[in-house]
Formats: sequence, C-alpha cells, structure tokens
Amino acid sequence: MIEDANRPEGPARDDLESLMSRYQESDSTAATLLAERLNGRLLRFFAAQTRDRDRAQDLLQDCWLRIHRARHTYRAGEPLLPWVYAIARRVQVDDYRKVQRIRRHELQEEAKEPAAPVPSEPPASAGIVSVTELLERLPPPQRETILLLKVSGLSLEEVARATGTTVGAVKQRAHRAYKNLRRLFGEER
Repeated sequence: MIEDANRPEGPARDDLESLMSRYQESDSTAATLLAERLNGRLLRFFAAQTRDRDRAQDLLQDCWLRIHRARHTYRAGEPLLPWVYAIARRVQVDDYRKVQRIRRHELQEEAKEPAAPVPSEPPASAGIVSVTELLERLPPPQRETILLLKVSGLSLEEVARATGTTVGAVKQRAHRAYKNLRRLFGEER
C-alpha cells in the first residue's frame, strides 16, 4: 500500500491524540494547537462537499462547536481523525438536510410566482467539466468516501470508523465511485 505524503504518521498522529487528551482536561493551548492542525483538513473536506468557501467556513465553525461539546466522548488511545471526521460528516449531513428543507420551501414559493424566461445561449464555459462537478454527480455515499480517502487522506479503516461502516463497504463504495467517475468522464469527453 502506498502511503500518502499528507497523512501524519508516527509522532504526528500521537501528537494529535495527546493534544485531544489535554484539550479534554481544559488545556486551552492544546485546544488552539489542535484547531490549527486540523482546520486545513476539515476546511478542505467541507469545501469539497459544498464548493462554497464561505459555507465551508461556517460548517468548520459548526464542527468545532460540536467537537467542543462532544470532547468528553473521545476515548484516549483511540485514533482521533475518525472521531473528528465522524462529527464533520454529521455536520455536513445536517447542513445538507437544512439546505434541502430551504429549497423545498423556496420551490413551494416559486410555484406561486410566474416562471422567468430561460436564456437561449449556453454559458461560455459550456462543455468544460471539472472533477468537482463530476464528483457532485456521484451518489452521496460514494462522493463522501472519495473525499475522505483522497481529499482528507484517511485510511480505509479510518473512513469506515468515520462513516460507521465496514472496511469492505468502504472498498465497495470507492470501487463503485471510481467506476462511475470513469463512466462520467467518458461521457463528458
């Protein structure tokens, strides 16, 4: 198995767990250091899901509030990243549900108003598809698995813990996601 250069190994991983243990003991310096070390990863996770940096920042803040409230549930000696990404995943799912409720409400309001005319010309960027747009076309579990594995750099075991599934289910989702991405990429060419 090829190791990802972005994933901390050895002392760096142990350092995260020790910072979390100190954070649980109300060490504000440890809390600050932990936030500094994890903010970039979590922000990339949320940004890849939302494609909106401001919204990703909001989700990051919500995630840290939840981590703070749930810090007593972290068990010392356990890997920290799966625990953190499980919380981040819940934040993202809750946000998705909130957005869907708002959209449903807006659609009900729009149904009462006359429709706006449809533009006749396609946008200038028609025909150019980004990887992010292709990822958006994947079913949510497959997209989430790819983001956790490739963007966040978690291992199969860590993704399984974060998503509450088995390693086999993570492998299956990743395989199906890769297959769907190849198909989608082929359709766009």
